[in-house]
Amino acid sequence: MIMEEITEDLIKLVDRFKAYSPQSDTVLLERAYGFSCECHKTQKRASEEPYFIHCLAVSNILLDLRLDLATICAGLLHDCIEDSGVSYEQLKKEFGEEIAMLVDGVTKIDRLKFSSLTEFQAENWRKMLLAMAKDIRVVLIKLADRLHNMRTIRFLSQEDQKRIAQETATLYAPIADRLGMFGVKSELEDLAFSILEPELFRDISNELDKRMTRREEYLKQFAGELSDKIKGLEIPFRFTFRPKHVYSIYQKTLRQNKRLDEIEDAMGIRIITDTVGNCYSILGETHSSYRPVPGSFTDYIAQPKANLYQSIHTSIYGPGDKVVEVQIRNEEMHKRAEYGIAAHWKYKLASAEKIREKDLEASIRWLREWLDWLQELKNPSEFLESLKTELKVHQIFVFTPRMEVKALPEGATPVDFAFAVHTDVGSRCIGAKVSGRIVRLDSELKSGDICEVLVRKNARPNEDWLKFVKTAKARSRIRRALKDMGG
Repeated sequence: MIMEEITEDLIKLVDRFKAYSPQSDTVLLERAYGFSCECHKTQKRASEEPYFIHCLAVSNILLDLRLDLATICAGLLHDCIEDSGVSYEQLKKEFGEEIAMLVDGVTKIDRLKFSSLTEFQAENWRKMLLAMAKDIRVVLIKLADRLHNMRTIRFLSQEDQKRIAQETATLYAPIADRLGMFGVKSELEDLAFSILEPELFRDISNELDKRMTRREEYLKQFAGELSDKIKGLEIPFRFTFRPKHVYSIYQKTLRQNKRLDEIEDAMGIRIITDTVGNCYSILGETHSSYRPVPGSFTDYIAQPKANLYQSIHTSIYGPGDKVVEVQIRNEEMHKRAEYGIAAHWKYKLASAEKIREKDLEASIRWLREWLDWLQELKNPSEFLESLKTELKVHQIFVFTPRMEVKALPEGATPVDFAFAVHTDVGSRCIGAKVSGRIVRLDSELKSGDICEVLVRKNARPNEDWLKFVKTAKARSRIRRALKDMGG
């Protein structure tokens, strides 16, 4: 890279950061840029580009997420320890403990000898999840790293492309989804799909391109009509049009068991306003003006997803009786939906940026709970299988009698719920009531259920529970209790 390019890229980087954090001192960012550039000055990527291009790209993805100064710096430095022989202590001396710890958290696993690829992957993911639990910014950097690697994957061998794409689809994209990072999740899915199923990807992309002009014209017409009706409410609002992602269309063909040309050209529009009350006012106006599609209404404002996503979802029959998918949310919900956990960062004028702890804890509660059993799964295959299962399943939300909500995988039972409340509650469980009615311990819970766990002081877990529990936490706790009892 010539000096002019280096200087120009640095100016752009600083300008992008100061655009959303104008009071921040960027001297540290400039130093991190220069340090990383020096570390990687002799290294090349598979594309023959300077390796530093990757570090710069990762930091720009983190800037897209509007992250804090330490995270942007760590993005620039994330490969210095692994690839350049720089020590943790050296990074700590140069940039402080916070940045050094972030870089250490995303450094690839030490070159150890493992008995199998599965064991290597399991240990890598175990390390990553533990680092996530200490500081969620670690996984944000890791996701940015994986996203840029997927964008440039064509320079690798076919075998490596398939392996990395499969790992991306199975683990990285679902983690982005759990953290509410819809844009990152969707791009990772599409990139992985293009490698794993290139012909299907091409066919769906071509079909979407053919429909695009017609779809855009229709949505503009519909938005104009609906806008005239909402204006009568005298509230602020704006429209955005939701892009269709190739992988999501593919998933739709599987769910509906239809060919691509049989999939209805459902179109999506988003309405953004200022308050929760106005979201419902817009919903009322939309439903009174257009016929709702039966069974299409979901209120994620009243019952947010585990990643704190909130929005009203509905579908209506628009002009010409075409189905239009409508999402309604306020500006704060929109920010959270776009950036996920990254939206919970605050920027302060004269101090390091901090996460809003209450929001953070709610958003990654599932991760904290994983830590209870993470270290207990010694078998690498079991660890990876549990991780994949926890990530890919749909969630339900079940309430305690005190109306505390617990997120569980679809198909979860009262025993899973009991262990989600507390290990002691699960271990002493002898029965359960759902909405006041006694149910079997192997019965499936549903979203909205109020579950009361019946316990007895000297009760112990039953080995038969292992046949029907769904959560890794319940399985690991039951096995440990049986082992302690000599079972």
